[in-house]
Amino acid sequence: MAKIDLENLTITKAHEALIKGDFTALELAEVYLAEIEKKNPELNAYLEVFADVREQAKEADEKINKAKKAGKESELDILVGIPMAIKDNILIKGRKCTSASKMLENYVATYDATVIEKLKEKGVVFLGRTNMDEFAMGGSTENSAYGVTKNPHDSTRVSGGSSGGSACAVGGGLALCALGSDTGGSIRQPSAFCGTVGLKPTYGSVSRYGVMAMASSLDQIGPIAKTVEDAEIIYDAIRGWDKFDATSFELISPPKADEANKLRIGVPESFLNQGGIDEVVIKNFRETLKKLEGQGCEIKTVEMPNLHYSLATYYITVFSEVSANMARFDGMRYGAHVSGKDLLEDYMKTRGEKLGREVRRRIMLGTYVLSAGYYDAYYNKAAQVRELIRRDYAKAFESVDVVATPVAPSPAFEIGKNTSDPLQMYLEDIFTVPINIAGVPGIAVPTSKTENGLPLSIQIVAPWRRDDILFKLGKMIEACR
Repeated sequence: MAKIDLENLTITKAHEALIKGDFTALELAEVYLAEIEKKNPELNAYLEVFADVREQAKEADEKINKAKKAGKESELDILVGIPMAIKDNILIKGRKCTSASKMLENYVATYDATVIEKLKEKGVVFLGRTNMDEFAMGGSTENSAYGVTKNPHDSTRVSGGSSGGSACAVGGGLALCALGSDTGGSIRQPSAFCGTVGLKPTYGSVSRYGVMAMASSLDQIGPIAKTVEDAEIIYDAIRGWDKFDATSFELISPPKADEANKLRIGVPESFLNQGGIDEVVIKNFRETLKKLEGQGCEIKTVEMPNLHYSLATYYITVFSEVSANMARFDGMRYGAHVSGKDLLEDYMKTRGEKLGREVRRRIMLGTYVLSAGYYDAYYNKAAQVRELIRRDYAKAFESVDVVATPVAPSPAFEIGKNTSDPLQMYLEDIFTVPINIAGVPGIAVPTSKTENGLPLSIQIVAPWRRDDILFKLGKMIEACR
């Protein structure tokens, strides 16, 4: 067996090696299992490594060998035998799925999420379930009931969130790729912190059936990968209409982006000039745009006046939908149960003991926002501003092909830095939440590193259903790193 170069391995390279027989799916899985055993005690990326990884890999090898004997290796799916990590809020039948909460510590999924069903058909090897902020509520994975996930580039810093475990697994070499979910940046921000590519697809392009809902009008499943090409491969495997998700749609003839060197990149300068952004982040952003300009792209300033309201709009919307979605976890209908002297005390004890501080905070704020007398003042107003933000994007895309911003206002911050200041933690989402509000696709692509080795990234945003443009420009960004 040839030595497997995990650092430079991609899905395409792994597929070619599996077909050529350089190594088997079992040998590839063994290498990742060894890395997990070595690094996970420190990083805490995985909550569980599945006991049947080797059996899954052997099944993949059987598929590969059968196809080769029949001379049909060209018909094999590119994802056969590829080791993937799965965020702990995406259901896999017969396996635990806890959303990193004590409320669901013993829950075993009774069905597959649609994305899992599709990946099983492709022959993917599922390595395990990854850590996250409890019920996806947070941006640092510090809200997990099972401990923080550390950054693979600096273990004193966070991996980001809420898909911190998935991003850490890929960025730390503990998985070739992963699935995460993104409600306000939960794929893109941890990807930026861990030096991986993170895609938030167009809302509805990937089925949400089988992902535990946080804010249903914003949630989206997407890939975390080492390269833009890998993210595109996974996206093509999981996208499409699903009868179980009424918001899903099928791209009958997916459009193809124009020649990348003709792309017009819009920059919302007034949004970037509001302060609070780390100098190294702005410097990296400007340098990346300059490189793209050198590749033939046109950089234009775009006016998007309502982006300033996106954070307030997002959190009012999220708190409200969290309040509604979490109502079922009361100890009677779903989740753990803690007995009290009567039904009310059952509810209070169960939710008080089994839900973390951030989850309880969001439930209370959302319940307040939706209460009589405040619904019109807050929730309805947020819904109106949400439409204005959508129009800002529609207007911008009349004159540019994509909009570019940083992913986060700073590189990965120290563990514990923002835990006592929820508002500061919410401000970390300033660049990522507008994309979810508008339902447009966005991608985080690594660009460089700070002097102390922390990853830096850029975020590009495309029009509705034009995820293809992100892949075109994303590959250009990789080429000029």
